[in-house]
Amino acid sequence: MTATEPHRPPIFIVGCGDIGQRVARLELAAGNLVAALARSEASARTLAALGIRPIQGDLDHPATLTQLPAALATLYYFAPPPPTGGDDPRLRALLAALPAPPERVVYISTSGVYGDCQGAWIDEDAPLQPRTDRARRRLAAESALLAWSGRQGVPCVILRVPGIYGPGRLPVERIRQGIPVVHPAEAPYSNRIHADDLAAGCCAAARKGRPGTAYHLSDGHPTTMTDYFQRVADALGLPRPPLVGLAEARRTFSPAMLSFLEESKRLDNRRMLEELGVVLRYPDLASGLPACLGEE
Repeated sequence: MTATEPHRPPIFIVGCGDIGQRVARLELAAGNLVAALARSEASARTLAALGIRPIQGDLDHPATLTQLPAALATLYYFAPPPPTGGDDPRLRALLAALPAPPERVVYISTSGVYGDCQGAWIDEDAPLQPRTDRARRRLAAESALLAWSGRQGVPCVILRVPGIYGPGRLPVERIRQGIPVVHPAEAPYSNRIHADDLAAGCCAAARKGRPGTAYHLSDGHPTTMTDYFQRVADALGLPRPPLVGLAEARRTFSPAMLSFLEESKRLDNRRMLEELGVVLRYPDLASGLPACLGEE
């Protein structure tokens, strides 16, 4: 807050976990007031300790959403949809409960909305053909938010995000357990972004994003899930995971893990770089993984 803007409305974060807290720190450092939805007293205490104003409420119980700020600057919506169903009632509940529309909305979606692209490079204009229920819920949320944005005249930016890694977000236990990965020759392409770069991209989208536009927030250097697990193992000094063929993986892997193996794409991030002006701190795993282990 500045002397010329004593009544500037707060930034509001819904889904203030790891990424939300990183965004909050950036917004606080920029001099903005930040509030966030807190489902529990423990969450409220955590937020308050970070300098974030907690707002009590539970997206799964819309009747609790009675304390939302009367005016908002940017609404960052980072909460996931429910684990079942074909829609996102949580997002709809929040939008319906807002006392007044925010100045803008930034929504984190998933690159899964494109489905399987057979390893092709794709930009944000690629067809949306989600193959999993999780991705279908995200696409439904995108559509609902854009429709609401059009009715309310509120600028809205969609961020399609792939796998996120960072300190505390590495698959350490999986590697320690020796759970297999797919042989490199059969492993599909996957994409990633470091948590710090994602947070910076969210803030850039709030300031520079074109209304109604989607952006890939990705480091632009896709590899494979197998390569990622091997690099993490090497960085930790652990044995690399054993390798299996794709046919065996389809018989033995969990449905969640299989959903990633059945899709292959490479995300073009030029729109993020050119329009949002994001300068990636970690443009690839070679620079990002050491930072996760305090080896910068």
